[in-house]
Amino acid sequence: MSKKRDLIHWLGLLGVVSLLSYTAAVVFSPLAYPGYDWMAQAVSDLSAENAPSRIVWNQLASLSGVGSVVSATVLCVYIQGKLTRALRLGIYLFAVMMWLSAVGYGMFPLTDSGFAGTFQDIMHVVVTVLVVVLSLASLLVIIVSCLRGKSHPSLAKWALLALFLMIAGAIGVNAVPRDYFGIPERFSVFAAMGFNAILGVYLFRDFAD
Repeated sequence: MSKKRDLIHWLGLLGVVSLLSYTAAVVFSPLAYPGYDWMAQAVSDLSAENAPSRIVWNQLASLSGVGSVVSATVLCVYIQGKLTRALRLGIYLFAVMMWLSAVGYGMFPLTDSGFAGTFQDIMHVVVTVLVVVLSLASLLVIIVSCLRGKSHPSLAKWALLALFLMIAGAIGVNAVPRDYFGIPERFSVFAAMGFNAILGVYLFRDFAD
């Protein structure tokens, strides 16, 4: 007989909803942006202040920021007194990253597609750097804690996959020609959103591996 799920378990599925909302925005917003080249341009260009796709982006991604923050927050509440201390730390760091991403990008969207060099654009880059650093640190802590504690091996595999995609994305944006910048950039953003969805599913399943 399966265990009865409480509201907090169901709230974990908001991580999946967040991923679906974000994916819809990434896929369909370019339709409202004439000339947008997804292989060359960053995802954040779609939500820039003067982007023709900004309204469509905000509509499609409306559940993304809220869903990711809520699912990450209730997960932090749920794991109090559960799991190992190191694993909890990794999840806390990841939740901080999700908050920083939702609030930081909301406060400092790009003023123009690309980089116009304004204070707001500089802060957008600062937020991006902090998000990447926190993402990598949290995933490393989660992987090491799962391996050392010999628990949740599938979570360690998912975290390793997300870490690989983030590193590939971080290296790729500086290594590939400018015409292909958007491809590795998407590795990083979808790795973060995807892993948040995975954590939400783990919460829904009461951390059954």
